[in-house]
Amino acid sequence: MLALAMGAFPAGAQSYPERPLRFIVAYPAGGGADLVARAVGQKLGEAWGQQVVIDNRPGGGANIGAELAARAAPDGYTLFELTQTHSVNATLYPKLGYDPLRDLAAVILMATIPSILVVHSAVPVHSTRELIDYAKARPGALNYASTGSGGPQHLGAELFKTMSGVQITHIPYKGAAPALTDLLGGQVQCMFGNMLSTLPHIRTGKLRALAVSSARRSRVSPETPTVAESGLPGFESGSWFGIHVPAKTPRALIDKLNAEVNRILALPEMRERFGADGAELVGGTPAEFDAFLRREIGKWAKVIKLTGMRVE
Repeated sequence: MLALAMGAFPAGAQSYPERPLRFIVAYPAGGGADLVARAVGQKLGEAWGQQVVIDNRPGGGANIGAELAARAAPDGYTLFELTQTHSVNATLYPKLGYDPLRDLAAVILMATIPSILVVHSAVPVHSTRELIDYAKARPGALNYASTGSGGPQHLGAELFKTMSGVQITHIPYKGAAPALTDLLGGQVQCMFGNMLSTLPHIRTGKLRALAVSSARRSRVSPETPTVAESGLPGFESGSWFGIHVPAKTPRALIDKLNAEVNRILALPEMRERFGADGAELVGGTPAEFDAFLRREIGKWAKVIKLTGMRVE
């Protein structure tokens, strides 16, 4: 998407930014959210000649960083990386210290990363439809792993359960490594896994890929159908990463940020870098991201209500 010409912005926006920007990330350094923020922040800093400082504020189910961003001055110098987790938290936590729709303003959806539905090679199914039939014939007999309660993989599996009507048991782990270890060992039978970490085991035959959770097939595994085209129309899940700023940030500054990040996301080097990990760089307008967030909040609110999920 083409960035707007400088002349399209009001005079105040043309001089912005005049000092370093803070980019709050509600997760530890080194994870997927942090890597996306750092890559975009670096390019943003190079383009504008101002440092973009990544401020990692993990904890509180990703709410600590969000509350900090919501209370920041609406001057365009505080960015916040809002993720799929925050769309879940809007319903999962009965008392949040912020409202993502009221206290934060959408700038742009940067990237989405689908999960991939896999089963242990010993499970005698080769498609999503076969898995559904197999699970329905054995209610409660299958276990699925996740990287932790409330995360994208857990929520994706719960959405799968509500849409398919199967009864499979959630086994949460503290991270991807132990979850994958038990899946490979057969202690659990299936998982909505991380694309990057599961593909090597799919290629060796230890795991069998059934479907990807995105709306479209992944360029990393184009032979794998989506869950939606495998019998559950409308299914879509996975991780995503966007930029918000404090509410009441001037529209001209939001538009300038949006235009520059759209330009960055269109760079071939960025698409190659993240495409190799199964990520899709998105872009678009602030209004499109706001509408996307509202749909996500509504979708996960239904899943949380149906499953009775709550914060432990």
